Amino acid sequence: MRYADPSANRDLLGNRTLLFIFICAFALVTLLQQILYGRNYIKRYFEFYEGPFEYNSTRCLELRHEILEVKVLSMVKQSELFDRWKSLQMCRWAMNISEANQFKSTLSRCCNAPSFLFTTQKNTPLGTKLKYEVDTSGIYHINQEIFRMFPKDMPYYRSQFKKCAVVGNGGILKNSRCGREINSADFVFRCNLPPISEKYTMDVGVKTDVVTVNPSIITERFHKLEKWRRPFYRLLQVYENASVLLPAFYNARNTDVSVRVKYVLDDFESPQAVYYFHPQYLVNVSRYWLSLGVRAKRISTGGAPVRLLGLPHEPLGPLHHAPLL
Repeated sequence: MRYADPSANRDLLGNRTLLFIFICAFALVTLLQQILYGRNYIKRYFEFYEGPFEYNSTRCLELRHEILEVKVLSMVKQSELFDRWKSLQMCRWAMNISEANQFKSTLSRCCNAPSFLFTTQKNTPLGTKLKYEVDTSGIYHINQEIFRMFPKDMPYYRSQFKKCAVVGNGGILKNSRCGREINSADFVFRCNLPPISEKYTMDVGVKTDVVTVNPSIITERFHKLEKWRRPFYRLLQVYENASVLLPAFYNARNTDVSVRVKYVLDDFESPQAVYYFHPQYLVNVSRYWLSLGVRAKRISTGGAPVRLLGLPHEPLGPLHHAPLL
């Protein structure tokens, strides 16, 4: 009869304990190295931070140089790029007039927003076979009924706004007290029907000139406007006389829902205008940014200067899916 050696179990247990301690120690050292050395440029610039630096200070020049070194976005980690952007926030901002003018000129040549941002009776005549932005094999025939919905010419074409504000709905404006600054803009864009009730006025303001609506919101919250028409109308009244902008020709599903928005406002005799993005303009914009390594399908709608508010720069940030704004 054989007897088990009790010391063998103790040795095995001891080896496992040592292995576990070794793994924990290794993980701890790795974590400390990441904290201490993994973000050297952040640590370097913020270690002696005492307040905003001038635009052309040595530190700010170095920060901008690090960002401008990135020629192709796909060649750098998104998190690292955002970290560099964060560190740049300690520098006072100054507009580069020559770069801004060159950028606007380039966008004008590729996309021509003054003529093709929205569908109009001028750029989309009666009988046009309009290709969808995504489903390019699909074609929408512009009949008399749809043609009458288009403005005769491009809205705001001859307007000059000195200061524009683009207000997103990412939730990061909560407790920001940006409302006064937003209301001071000459033209205010708001994205996807964000709340601007009295509860949030101090943070987001109330002024609205154009509000965008994603058709998916209408589908999910208002049942495609097949029944819930009055609640949708009441929601739009919060923005008073602001124009409503939709991507009606993004794909076939969006068209019917977007057209119903116009019908609802007409039925309730609302003075609010309804505009639709021109699909070819959106295609041209996407191609332009794709050539620069940017894969997002939407850009700023312009203005001089444009203030971006409520647009989270980190897709995985804690407030990216916040219910506010």
